[in-house]
Amino acid sequence: MTERIVVVGAALFDGDRLLAARRSAPPELAGRWELPGGKVEPGESPDAALVRELREELGVETEAVERVPGEWPLRPPYVLHVWTARLRPGSADPKPLQDHDELRWLAPAEIWSVDWLDQDVAAVRQLGIRPEGGAG
Repeated sequence: MTERIVVVGAALFDGDRLLAARRSAPPELAGRWELPGGKVEPGESPDAALVRELREELGVETEAVERVPGEWPLRPPYVLHVWTARLRPGSADPKPLQDHDELRWLAPAEIWSVDWLDQDVAAVRQLGIRPEGGAG
């Protein structure tokens, strides 16, 4: 059996707003929205991978807060794990540096206003964001 490769996604919050990132590549994913992140490298912890990926993709300094329960299959052998995260004090504002062409901070009432990637729909639902505000 092939070993699974974990991809970490960030539920990056600013107050009650969630950051969504629109894919620019590959072509089959371009134009759809996701929680930013990327692959955990060999020997790297998932939370360290999340911090590294957000620095590379968005130019921000973050800290992982906690893992969201569950995992979501991607194309084999990849599986998505989501962590809540927050910007560190003094971090730059997020910018779409790699793999994305637009970012949006979504208020609770706007969470479903973007076309999430299929696997991210279930992950975002697991966050339990309600239109009246707040995560959880």
